[in-house]
Amino acid sequence: LIETANAPIFGVNMAGNIDIWNACAAAITGFSSEWTIGRHLVDDIMIDEFRESIQKVLGRAMGGENTSSFAFSLVSKVGRRLEILMNATSRRNFNGDIVGVVCIGQDITSRVAQEQEYIRLIETANAPIFGVNMAGNIDIWNACAAAITGFSSEWTIGRHLVDDIMIDEFRESIQKVLGRAMGGENTSSFAFSLVSKVGRRLEILMNATSRRNFNGDIVGVVCIGQDITSRVAQEQEYIRLIETANA
Repeated sequence: LIETANAPIFGVNMAGNIDIWNACAAAITGFSSEWTIGRHLVDDIMIDEFRESIQKVLGRAMGGENTSSFAFSLVSKVGRRLEILMNATSRRNFNGDIVGVVCIGQDITSRVAQEQEYIRLIETANAPIFGVNMAGNIDIWNACAAAITGFSSEWTIGRHLVDDIMIDEFRESIQKVLGRAMGGENTSSFAFSLVSKVGRRLEILMNATSRRNFNGDIVGVVCIGQDITSRVAQEQEYIRLIETANA
C-alpha cells in the first residue's frame, strides 16, 4: 500500500537514515529508492533552510509526538523546487518501541504557485485590498490601499484593523462583518467610512470573505474594497441641489 500510494511517503530509522521511499516520492523528486535508501534524510535530501525544522519534526516523532501539516520545500533531481505538506508519525515495532518515523506527504507545489500568483494579483490590483488574521490584526494591505489611505503596508501590517484604522462610528459594524466572515459567512457591498493619513474622509464599499488554509480551516478574512468617495460626494451634491430646488 505504501509503495503504490498516490502520495509521497518516506520514512527514516532512529538514525535518520531513509528506509522507506515509495514510488510517488521517487516520481516527484526524481530520486530513486535505490539511490535514497540508506541516505540521511536531513543531510542528503533536505535543503539548508529546512534542515533544522525537519530535524525537529523527526526528533519529536522519535519521542512519540506526531506532527501534522508541516510545510517544507525540497529540490528535485532536476533542480525544481517542490512544496510539500507532511504528516510525521512515529513507527513502532511489535513491542510498541519507536523504531523510526514515517512521513506521508502531499505535493502542494501547484497550489503554492497559485497562491503566490494570487498574492501578486492582490498587490497590483486596482482596488484597495486588505486582510486580517483571526486576531483581527492586518496581514494584507495592498498598494492601492496604501495609496488611497496614505498608510503604508509597513505601518499597517500587524496593527489591529478595527482599533487602529477604523473610525469610531464604524468600529462595531466592521467588527461584526469580520466576525461573520471568521465564522464562514461572507458579506457583500458593505459601505463604511475611514479617514486617511491626511484627514480626508474616504467612502469604501467592501466585500469581506473568509480566508482558509490548506486544510480548509478559516485563518482570517480578506476584504476587497472599492473607493466610492467621489460617487458619494456626487450623490450628496445631487441631493443638496434637489432640496435647494424644492425649497
